[in-house]
Amino acid sequence: MDNNQINGTETFKVIGDWSVQSKQLKEKFSQLTDADLKFEAGKENDLLTRVETRLNKKREEVINIIRKGQPAS
Repeated sequence: MDNNQINGTETFKVIGDWSVQSKQLKEKFSQLTDADLKFEAGKENDLLTRVETRLNKKREEVINIIRKGQPAS
């Protein structure tokens, strides 16, 4: 089973320089910590769960927030 699948159909992947994106997220959402934004390849689901919890937002909202900061692919 793919741990990165969302709603069984969509797969979320971090694209681009995560250190830049995480800094932008911290600027926009001051409640996010370095620990919340720690990224490990293959563990995108863990990242999403931490950010969801901290921001009290649904997964789809968190994915949209993160995608807005990613470079166009």
